[in-house]
Amino acid sequence: MSGRVLITAGASGVGRAMAEAFDAAGAQVWVADVDSTAMSNCPAHWQRSEVNVADESAVASLFEDVQAEWGGLDTLCANAGIAGPTALVEDVALEDWQACLAVNLEGAFLCSKFAAPILKQQGSGAVVITSSTAGQYGYPNRAPYAAAKWGVIGLAKTLAMELGPHGVRCNVICPGAVEGPRMEGVLAREADAKGMTRDQVYEGYASGTSMGRFVEGRDIANMAVFLASDAARLVSGQVIAVDGHTVNPDPKI
Repeated sequence: MSGRVLITAGASGVGRAMAEAFDAAGAQVWVADVDSTAMSNCPAHWQRSEVNVADESAVASLFEDVQAEWGGLDTLCANAGIAGPTALVEDVALEDWQACLAVNLEGAFLCSKFAAPILKQQGSGAVVITSSTAGQYGYPNRAPYAAAKWGVIGLAKTLAMELGPHGVRCNVICPGAVEGPRMEGVLAREADAKGMTRDQVYEGYASGTSMGRFVEGRDIANMAVFLASDAARLVSGQVIAVDGHTVNPDPKI
């Protein structure tokens, strides 16, 4: 595919897998990330910007740079997110709640806010927002994260309605448990909160799917490339889980 693709949190994890997949498909890639070290390890032909998606002025400047450099944008992958605290709701500090929503929900909103005029003006494009299966089910001990991931689904469905008349599509990907460092942190915190071992928590997540396994970044990336492509030209307002089919979101071991 050809096209100009901006990916937030694109220097590592799922975002990096997306960037590599779009690059392999022939797209121009721009990654925005808070991790300057991770960005320094990205391919030299990728555009790179150090950006905190919770900072409105920084996000506005990012899209000004994209417009100046590329003259437009074909796909926004609003992928930035943090795990947030692992605790019962009564034990969640307000500042931790706010920090989680600032990145996961407000970050997606800000990127959509500044991408929308560009996409509407050119009359084409796609927005792909990364939610989570936590945006489809309640998750004990993860109230801020689940609330934010439910929130981005409402945002995306509204964007699909607002942008559709301008030829722009918006869809949501809901990853399940994804192999990698961030999930390892979640496993460690949940193990501590539940008095279990890391392996017990891992097995609980895996056994909660009909396919009995975690997904990988490339699985999410492949869906993002599809949703941005002409093969999905009439797919909009959809929430698509890439999770090995969750059958029990909170398995007890």
